[in-house]
Amino acid sequence: MPQHTIGMWMYHNGGGMTVQHQIATALKARDIHTINGLNLNQAVAKNGNILCHGVDMESLDLYFSYNAGQQTPYQVYLYEMLDKSVTCMNSFAAFSLTEDKFRTSHLLNRHGIVTADYQLCHYKDMDAIKATLDAWGGVAVYKPTNGWGGQGIMKIDSPLALESLLSFLYQSDTKHFYLERFVDNDKTDFRVDVVDGAVIGCYGRKAPKNEWKTNVTSGGSIMLREPDDQVIDLSLKAAKICGLDVAGIDLIYDREHERYVVLEVNGIPAFATPEQQALGLDFNGAKVERIVNLIERKVKGTQNEQVFTQKVA
Repeated sequence: MPQHTIGMWMYHNGGGMTVQHQIATALKARDIHTINGLNLNQAVAKNGNILCHGVDMESLDLYFSYNAGQQTPYQVYLYEMLDKSVTCMNSFAAFSLTEDKFRTSHLLNRHGIVTADYQLCHYKDMDAIKATLDAWGGVAVYKPTNGWGGQGIMKIDSPLALESLLSFLYQSDTKHFYLERFVDNDKTDFRVDVVDGAVIGCYGRKAPKNEWKTNVTSGGSIMLREPDDQVIDLSLKAAKICGLDVAGIDLIYDREHERYVVLEVNGIPAFATPEQQALGLDFNGAKVERIVNLIERKVKGTQNEQVFTQKVA
């Protein structure tokens, strides 16, 4: 019987189930059992227990949550509670930080990592908003503080666009929002995958013709791309500052200031899809191996610490 058991919730689309099988198989060879499909949105929490499909979640040695597309407020709420009893990858603190674009950018700036200029705005403070837009040349990008895949992002480049945004925010009862200076770039970016403090893959994304968003979900296309030392250094530092075990760092090159800018830090960066692998993205194997190594170290290291504590007591 395996001495260790972890729970996993992996996304299904884009080859996710293949990756899940690879991780579980590799862990089994190391005497670590995996229970798949543990979506906390389907869990019941009562009387000191969190149960998901009959599994006592707080009896697990580790919980690996890796599904951005199906997150719900209920699932996230239980994730926060579970993290207090069980080792989670990523930790809830790191996950919740990088779900919030303002908090992420602010922390990175405090540690000397260059991001796009930003401002957290109160929707009633029009003087401050207009002053910021004027300082940025009249062009900014509105981003929801949480979200993924470019959803809800809006370019503000005219008084009419600003008026439309404020009307939308007012109707949705949003009290504050996040603006970024629009960075002059070539409409391509870098996505750097980092696992356990090492870069294991890098590729680029290119915006469609006459568009500016590079996200694949917004119509962007994948391109092969090699990171230079500066891209690697910024990515490793950003992942470490945010406390992520697994991270995807998005960077663009600011042509005006001739420097790389960290745009976003993602706690659930997707593996390469079968279609992307056919184009030459071949980092999945290295990513799986490094994740498995990290899980083994966390699981067996945690138990060793518990045993040692019991012996001392």
